[in-house]
Amino acid sequence: MRTLKFVVLALLVAGMTGCACRTKKVGGPDGDNIGIAKEGPLKDVNFAFDSSKIDSRAMGILKDNASWLAANPSAKVQIEGHCDERGTNEYNMALGGRRSEACRSTLASLGVDNSRLSTISYGEELPLDPASNEAAWAKNRRCHFNVQ
Repeated sequence: MRTLKFVVLALLVAGMTGCACRTKKVGGPDGDNIGIAKEGPLKDVNFAFDSSKIDSRAMGILKDNASWLAANPSAKVQIEGHCDERGTNEYNMALGGRRSEACRSTLASLGVDNSRLSTISYGEELPLDPASNEAAWAKNRRCHFNVQ
């Protein structure tokens, strides 16, 4: 059993170490490039409208992120909370804060040392997709994990 755990962990580490940080262009509704979104070894967590609840899909992503962090003990992460454009700026800043805190506390419960995690809320200020429709809003309701 111990050998199996080691093999699984080794495969996870091998798969993750090949994942270099990349950027991708974020296109606007007419295909113009509005901004750059950083991609890294940790995956984003998306949220339902007006929610900071960690659902089963988000939990799976956070478990994968925690595994990567366990395999990379020197990495520190800033967790960014984001919202869609609906709601006031003040409300969205608070909701982004609740989202980043929910991810932080879940990672901590999965064994990641709190000293490696920081949170910030950007509210609606840095959308991944600048369009104003449900598909874009769903992409923008997220937490993004920046490896420091």
